[in-house]
Amino acid sequence: MMNFSEIYKSKSGGLSAFAWAALFAAVSCAPGAPEPYGALPSEAQVEWQKMETNMFVHFGPNTFTSAEWGDGTESADVFAPSDLDCRQWAATAKAAGMKGIIITAKHHDGFCLWPNPVCAHTVAQSSWMDGKGDVLRELSLACREYGLKFGVYISPWDRNDPHYGTDEYNDVFRQTLESALGNYGEVFEQWFDGACGEGPNGKRQVYDWDLFNSTVFKMQPHAVIFSDVGPGCRWVGNEYGSAGRTCWGTMNIGDGTPGSHISQEQLNSGEMDATHWVAAETDVSIRPGWFWRESENSRVKSLQHLMKIYYESVGRNSLLLLNVPADTRGHIHEIDSVRLMEMRAALDEVFSVDLADGASVEASHVRGRGRRFAAENLLDADYDSYWTVDDDVLTPSFTLSFDAPRVFNRIMLQEYIPLGQRVTGFSAEALGTDGKWREIARETTIGYKRIVLIPETEAVALRISITGALACPVLNRAALYLDRVSGVAPDEPLFHAGSSCSGSSSDNGGVVTEDEVLEIGCPTAEIIASSKAKVLDLGGIRTASGFFYAPADKGKDGCVITYDLDISTDGNTWTPVFRDKMFDNIVNNPILQEVRFPSPVELRYIRMTPLRTSNPDTYAVSAFGIQAE
Repeated sequence: MMNFSEIYKSKSGGLSAFAWAALFAAVSCAPGAPEPYGALPSEAQVEWQKMETNMFVHFGPNTFTSAEWGDGTESADVFAPSDLDCRQWAATAKAAGMKGIIITAKHHDGFCLWPNPVCAHTVAQSSWMDGKGDVLRELSLACREYGLKFGVYISPWDRNDPHYGTDEYNDVFRQTLESALGNYGEVFEQWFDGACGEGPNGKRQVYDWDLFNSTVFKMQPHAVIFSDVGPGCRWVGNEYGSAGRTCWGTMNIGDGTPGSHISQEQLNSGEMDATHWVAAETDVSIRPGWFWRESENSRVKSLQHLMKIYYESVGRNSLLLLNVPADTRGHIHEIDSVRLMEMRAALDEVFSVDLADGASVEASHVRGRGRRFAAENLLDADYDSYWTVDDDVLTPSFTLSFDAPRVFNRIMLQEYIPLGQRVTGFSAEALGTDGKWREIARETTIGYKRIVLIPETEAVALRISITGALACPVLNRAALYLDRVSGVAPDEPLFHAGSSCSGSSSDNGGVVTEDEVLEIGCPTAEIIASSKAKVLDLGGIRTASGFFYAPADKGKDGCVITYDLDISTDGNTWTPVFRDKMFDNIVNNPILQEVRFPSPVELRYIRMTPLRTSNPDTYAVSAFGIQAE
């Protein structure tokens, strides 16, 4: 590049006329920034993705009934936190490094955690705080005190409101949104859950999503709206915490609406060169279920599992929304809090030292061959400075060279997403102390942030090659780290575009202690025709307080959704216990289901007859047995 400070000078020390002309010509010819490419994020969407990790808090009547989906018939008095402390939630989230909290202001049971004037199933009808309590007020104030952003989850499905299933309900829901979004300060995210378990004979509500979204933007112009199809951000397609190994921030929405059965694979990976910017949000619970249960205190996800989730969410171009449910006191439980602090300490240890710091960097191409877009920008902390190349260059590379060998096992790259997501593939090669280059990674998308897990590598140089792009690549960060604390294994090699990682399995797989459950006849991923019942012979008369069922890992081969359950002492005469009962949320969160009987029973045989399954042909059983009294 021409050094203008050394350009021809006149004898008086100023620039000569020739030098001024050369300077003007060079500046005039220098290329500007690349034109934005494709669907672009709004400023609010960029700031949302920069948050990286937020806390989800499931709290409501289900906290006190142990239900996953309440049916709306529970008394308002069921909601009775003994010592609500939203400041404790906020302090915990802040200490864990999270940037915001989203609260389940209204779940499917229709119960509102604030005095919603158009609803008769709220804190105002409960005995808690003599009907004067307001969880949204307490939490919004706590978030402001601790410098956190505040968001709300409001389910459109309502199993309590008498208007549900009629045209009038849409206006009731509009007023519900106005109440929740208009009285508690700024709301950074509105979370719309598309779940509905009404079944084939249930109420059918045609949601007016245009009305709902426009109401959100009227009340909170900068809010990011979550749903299957955005418009602000999208569901990642699973509840076990894994974004696709290929993960685009863009998707073709078309006429899609929340709950319109866009494939989980499409949600997980997004779509290349698509029409709308709707980045993935990875929602996952720190426990097997979404609401707090004392029985799950021993089943909080391990540090290793949480770190794996972090790498497969934030590290794969997604935001992590980690659910940490409040308990019956109204506190974040100590076990969950300790695990969050362990996770924060591990993240700090891994990412506090950038092993690329101090490296020299060279690029195969630089836009206009000028300093404005030089590869050195990859190593600074300025989000808005970046390395890029001329418009016709789609496969450039850059090399980091070290003054001494460096050991690392994490490669972090970032695209400058205000100009669009562009990279379709990249590879990494390490130059060893033996003078040989070796490929150590080959991946597809980058997006806002990509963290590649590789085997521990000693190198004197690292070369990143862009192997494909939709437009000239624009990268604003490259960093290297060493993780010796998480125990998370390297990514499996990826050698073709479009592959996706199946992700981590939940800490749920039938881990039940003997004093909680007497397991009788637990096959391993037994696959049964969907029309056939599952029958167990316990070998003798037993007293049971309930039963349990677990589908195969991640719901492979189908889950039982609704069922009849009968018991018998002789195998001939059967007594019904449940009719057309639902395993709540089992398709999205296929974990062990524990169901209590109305009262203890004596039985030798137990029979579960599926009425509706997620797979029309089969369902899988990895655990089935009784809860011993």
